[in-house]
Amino acid sequence: MTTFLHFFENNREFTYFSILLTLALIIWLVCWLKEPRRLINGILFTVFILLLAIWFTIMVFSTHLKTLMSFYGFLVLAIMLLILLIAAFSWVFLFWNAYFVWKYESHTLPNLLTLILGIGIIIAWVIAIWDPSHYLPEWVKLILTSAPAIAIYLLFIMYNFLVNLILYQFVPRRYNQDYLIVLGAGLLKGRTVTPLLAGRINRAIQFAHKQVAKGRKMPKFIMSGGQGGDEKVAEAQAMAEYAMSRGIDPKQILLEKESKNTYQNMVYSKKIAIKDFGSENFKAKFFSNNYHIFRAGLFAKMAGLNANGVGCYTRFYFLPNAVIREFAGVFVMHKKRHFIVMGLIILFFVIQAFLQLIGLERFMLF
Repeated sequence: MTTFLHFFENNREFTYFSILLTLALIIWLVCWLKEPRRLINGILFTVFILLLAIWFTIMVFSTHLKTLMSFYGFLVLAIMLLILLIAAFSWVFLFWNAYFVWKYESHTLPNLLTLILGIGIIIAWVIAIWDPSHYLPEWVKLILTSAPAIAIYLLFIMYNFLVNLILYQFVPRRYNQDYLIVLGAGLLKGRTVTPLLAGRINRAIQFAHKQVAKGRKMPKFIMSGGQGGDEKVAEAQAMAEYAMSRGIDPKQILLEKESKNTYQNMVYSKKIAIKDFGSENFKAKFFSNNYHIFRAGLFAKMAGLNANGVGCYTRFYFLPNAVIREFAGVFVMHKKRHFIVMGLIILFFVIQAFLQLIGLERFMLF
């Protein structure tokens, strides 16, 4: 203890770094609590975690305690080894997951994403180990280097998406809502709710009962979902019937039957809430599966709906495939930005290749 006190009293640089770390934490918390539906929150959280890791490293090695430094070195080595193992054998997990998705879910292209990604990782490893580029001219190698650079960029934005998705699960619930918007999904045989959709409705009912238990009013339910081409009734109607079978008063249920996608869920549900409430000053939550609520939150923000999501349980084997699909959806939402960045990456390496080809290596950046 004396060593720690002496360290804090005599290390002014560490004190300044502690202030920087505290500021990073405050900035992230303020931004996240004010608006958790922004992708930049993941970057701010990552900056805080990196600063925390540096802060902890400085503290450990500045104390000169051999036992503490040895334990820290072992911990860092274990983390690095774990990351290496995940990178090397992630394809095994993806194939395992693809098997269970194929076994228990429909055989559609969206349900094959983990299989496709696993095959892609194997191909990438084969290319990296074999390295066929040594047969090519240097300027061609430079152009091809844009491929791993783009892959790194995609890994970063996927990492940032995962951070935001995880953080969004912990958005404060606030049991004072006027409306609970349940997002629709496909119906079983075109008529009844599926177990997945029932989970969303059950989670909303659970939320409503807990709000009442806290001494507040019973919120109204907005069942949101139109009628698909292969469905006999609107999803909203089937959802309302299910909710009534669980004891919900029909007077507490509003139907939104026009939407065909998540964005329309938000737009049309907002209109119904405004009409029923009499103004835009209502409080609302929306309900979907835990893997879907962050992307749904982005759509709610686009629609001007001031509501955050509450997720319901999803079977573990279904999560990897679903999360990849959600990432693809978020990528498409910001495709213009991402294609510009990837275009700039390619342009950078093309310029490097051109400089190398005409003999102006001194102007190259690497």
